[in-house]
Amino acid sequence: MSEAQKKEIKVATGDRAILPEGTRLVPIFIMGKRYLVPETMTIQKSLEYAGYQFIRSCGCRGGICGACATVYRILGDYHLNFCLACQTVVQENMYLTQVPFFPANRTPYKLEELDASAETIMKLYPEVMKCVACNTCTKSCPMDIEVMEYVNAAMRGDIAKVARLSFDCIQCGLCSSRCPAQIQHFHLAQLCRRLHAKYQVPRAEHLQPRVADINAGKYDEMLKNLVDNDEESLRKLYVEREMEPQNSEGWEPQDKSFL
Repeated sequence: MSEAQKKEIKVATGDRAILPEGTRLVPIFIMGKRYLVPETMTIQKSLEYAGYQFIRSCGCRGGICGACATVYRILGDYHLNFCLACQTVVQENMYLTQVPFFPANRTPYKLEELDASAETIMKLYPEVMKCVACNTCTKSCPMDIEVMEYVNAAMRGDIAKVARLSFDCIQCGLCSSRCPAQIQHFHLAQLCRRLHAKYQVPRAEHLQPRVADINAGKYDEMLKNLVDNDEESLRKLYVEREMEPQNSEGWEPQDKSFL
């Protein structure tokens, strides 16, 4: 590829594709059609490089939203692989397709009318009891969550364990797409996290006073000042903000005017 060609390479987001010197182009297959793309790109960037524009299956671009669930095989390998397109770098002879939406059933419920018990889970998602422990759900998870383990915990009514194990779930649906028992794992996990938060986790002592402050208008002026700022001022505030440390026990910010 000539230097002139490299300078003309753009992707649909408006970013310019920066190709290291000597970058090799590798063949990938998008919906069965062959394209040559730089070996350094993620699947998501390579799709844009190939001329596709994301209307769906693209959200945070950082491995959080779960919108870019992707299924692929490598030529000559029988294994079916699962990933997020925004995190996974292309491989030579990768045959891929994306899953823009997985049509899993979500049982309607009112959280305040439920209790944190195995009976609640069985009533709303009875298919959980059909789990055959094949572990396909875990193998499908791009976040390396022990999906089958939290399903087993749900069967025992251990809602706290389900909430803990499924905390990093991004709702992509790949676990359910492969399940022979037709379990809606990610909806089940979301239910358990909600039950755990409402009925099992102790309420924070500062919650009610802080809600009272908000209702009393304590932060109205601060929010108004932020809204009235121009973009440059907001960027400056963001860059210069005081960061809360990872271990924030006992920590207080230097500016306490809004506490």
